[in-house]
Amino acid sequence: MSGTRFTPRGYGGNRRDPDQVKRDGWIEQHMLAVSLNDHRLTWPERELVRQLGEKLYGKLPQGREVRHDQ
Repeated sequence: MSGTRFTPRGYGGNRRDPDQVKRDGWIEQHMLAVSLNDHRLTWPERELVRQLGEKLYGKLPQGREVRHDQ
């Protein structure tokens, strides 16, 4: 057996943190992933994200509403 080791892509090296994945998605594919719980957003920004999500994908299931005061 040779000293070469095959590792499938994604199973070696450094993993990107979730924010880096989101940043790269925005820059490379013009896609935005936003959490309603993101503390960097103001209440009006969270409300806008919620409204866009409901318009595109429908209302959140009952019991899954997100509180903006967190």
